[in-house]
Amino acid sequence: MASAISVVLFDMEGVLTHYDRNARTGRLAALTGATPEAVRHAIWGSGLEARADAGELAPDDYLAALAGLLGCAVTREAWLDSRHASIMPNEEALVLARRVARRHRVAVLTNNCSLVTDYLEYLNPAVAELFGSDIYGSAMFGAVKPAAQTYLGCVRHLGAQPAETLFIDDTEANVQGALDAGLQGYRFVDADALGARFVQLGLID
Repeated sequence: MASAISVVLFDMEGVLTHYDRNARTGRLAALTGATPEAVRHAIWGSGLEARADAGELAPDDYLAALAGLLGCAVTREAWLDSRHASIMPNEEALVLARRVARRHRVAVLTNNCSLVTDYLEYLNPAVAELFGSDIYGSAMFGAVKPAAQTYLGCVRHLGAQPAETLFIDDTEANVQGALDAGLQGYRFVDADALGARFVQLGLID
């Protein structure tokens, strides 16, 4: 039997917000003069983004490495501008999170570097306002989901227990990683199904 839930831990992109990689690559290409294909390879194909998300690169080192791969300057402002272009709030999911937050603690665990979490009020104001200081990027824990240390580090930081933490993500591997780490898990498909699950669990009326 599942333990009572004291914390609901949300993934950000794919759950609370929609994420448009094409908008991000197109915007950074326009700002730097690189091609979208070059930007896409530099960020994801090279493994650079994964290294930053795992906390292996400080922000300035990440931006310098990105500039090196693209062969042009990449300012922090340009990076943030392009990242902002990729994010659109999922209003229905945010409504559910607000309802849960009336009676339970809510937090965010996202596979992202500190450039995202440090500038979230600009990048994603709706999430920043709702979750406040309880927004955690994987870089803080030295690994990305679905590594157990990412979930467990976040849960410890929250002062919670894994078995009493419900983790919600749109990626099956990340949900399974949470389950393997001892958390409860739910795969997000849409807000209607999530709302029904919250009702079943007694998290909302």
